Amino acid sequence: MDLLGVDYPYSTSALSGKHALVCGASKGIGAATAKMLAKAGADVTVCARNEHALQQLCAEMEALGNGKHHSLVLDLEDTESLNPAVSELIEQRGTIHILVNNAGGPPGGPLIENSVSDFDAPFKRHLHASHILTQLVIPGMESTGYGRIVQIISTSVKEPIPNIGLSNTLRGAMASWAKSLSRELHPCITINNVLPGFTNTERLGSLASSINQRTGKSIDEVHEGWMSQVPIERLIEPLETASAITFLTLPASGGIRGVSLAVDGGRLRGI
Repeated sequence: MDLLGVDYPYSTSALSGKHALVCGASKGIGAATAKMLAKAGADVTVCARNEHALQQLCAEMEALGNGKHHSLVLDLEDTESLNPAVSELIEQRGTIHILVNNAGGPPGGPLIENSVSDFDAPFKRHLHASHILTQLVIPGMESTGYGRIVQIISTSVKEPIPNIGLSNTLRGAMASWAKSLSRELHPCITINNVLPGFTNTERLGSLASSINQRTGKSIDEVHEGWMSQVPIERLIEPLETASAITFLTLPASGGIRGVSLAVDGGRLRGI
């Protein structure tokens, strides 16, 4: 899938005049989403902890020829820093019309082996940070009459995945949080979740390595086991997931609210 080629699915002015904040944008699905939103004409602010990666991403987005793009170095686990940083961003760059909540997942392993303290950091950078950011952007969305909030979480929302119990718990909480908000937010604001399946990212590689160390299975065997569950028989590319996320931010998606959309190649068995 070529972002700059014929496979780009949306008008390059579809999000003109809209300001998007994309969290966890230094790599993987977050970076792909930032590029897709930029290509659709949005002004994109990308945030993560890695300043160099964010600056490089902004340069890549500028090369797409649409919008004005900025970086914001932010640690989502440091929840006390979010209010002043994002408030200043809004003051300097204007209303945030699109919020993409995204952060790195916790380590794998059996849930029963996790201590209570293991939940603290992942819940801070996911659920707590998403709630704080949402509260910060809602007033501007309401005043301009346009808001789109999308969470990048996991198919484990629908079917828990073995040996990532802490992640399963966290993702389920995120989905329930978003669904609850979908009944409360102003009519001009939509909130939805995208559930990536087995995606070609560093995160999946680290999970494969963890399984290799724990079980002795080779990386190839781990991948073969995963692909045997996926009807399209390949990994999802980050830009494919980014396409779904971008659609949920468009004006045309205003009737979609409170859903959890899987981009998983058909792996989930439920209807």
